[in-house]
Amino acid sequence: MIVILVAALMWLLVASLLILRWGRAERNITYAALTIAVAMTLNTDEAYRPLDRLAGGTNLVTLVADATLMVGVFCLGRGVMKASEHQPGAVRVALGPVALMAALVAVICTFLLIDRGSTTTNFMLELGAQPAATAYSTIQFTYYAIVLAAMAALAARQLRSSVGAQLLPPASLLLGSISGVALSVVVITMDLAHVVGNLNLMAAVAIAYEPLHLLTFLLLCLGFALQPAARTLQARSRERRSRMLAEELEPIWAKATAARPGIRQNQRVTFNADEPDTLLHRRVVEIRDAMIDTRVSFDVSDETRELIERAERHLLGAGSINSVPVVWPARDGQRQ
Repeated sequence: MIVILVAALMWLLVASLLILRWGRAERNITYAALTIAVAMTLNTDEAYRPLDRLAGGTNLVTLVADATLMVGVFCLGRGVMKASEHQPGAVRVALGPVALMAALVAVICTFLLIDRGSTTTNFMLELGAQPAATAYSTIQFTYYAIVLAAMAALAARQLRSSVGAQLLPPASLLLGSISGVALSVVVITMDLAHVVGNLNLMAAVAIAYEPLHLLTFLLLCLGFALQPAARTLQARSRERRSRMLAEELEPIWAKATAARPGIRQNQRVTFNADEPDTLLHRRVVEIRDAMIDTRVSFDVSDETRELIERAERHLLGAGSINSVPVVWPARDGQRQ
């Protein structure tokens, strides 16, 4: 049941990312969500049984699903790394392709040493007493723990530099990564207890498996889904603030452009009045030009100066990637 729920969560995340991140060049997170969704679907009994029968009935689909999940976790880590400005060397190694390839080779080699029998949906419960099966599972979850620990470090760095709505995604990613590391520790403990025959310890530790499994995927899905949503909310809030400042500046801007028309009369300058940051930027530029041009008589009150400076600080702290560059008008003695 948990596997089905996690698979459903992952497919929901895939759909959300395709909608919210459509057109973005960075797609590691979308690829990760899709790959993990496929892996979790392969692990559901309804998909696993018929597919493994087609593959010969020797649990080969377990290897396919687990390898797919490892690739998905790798893409997940790469997506988080690329979203961070500074990555420590250890993090780059942990989230790098060399670590993934080493883990995949080790997993494939140990899988081939397992006496796998016929199709079973309880692979580690039935075969976990074999040292090769213990090594197979331990290698996977050690890799997951390393990648998730690196993701937690990056999320913690991002959390310290975030404000407002932008706090939610890294906080969720941090908690999800910590839960994933704890899940890995639980699974490795279960594997080792199983292979040495301490079934009481295995059963005791197994109590934490399903809650941590669900919590890890829930928090990670929430974190990645919140990233584009938080950016959208922040962009809308910035647009509202830009429009409000532009409206507050409109009276003084009208006086400034009446005293010094400047680029207002230059038909070659492209201008999109529907883009709030561009509108605000242009008004600030034209007001400033009128204030410093000695050929015209134009002055403003201290209150207006404070408003202009507030608008400039807003533009510097919230530059829109879609803003059309505003051409600064020529000063005295300069050519356009």
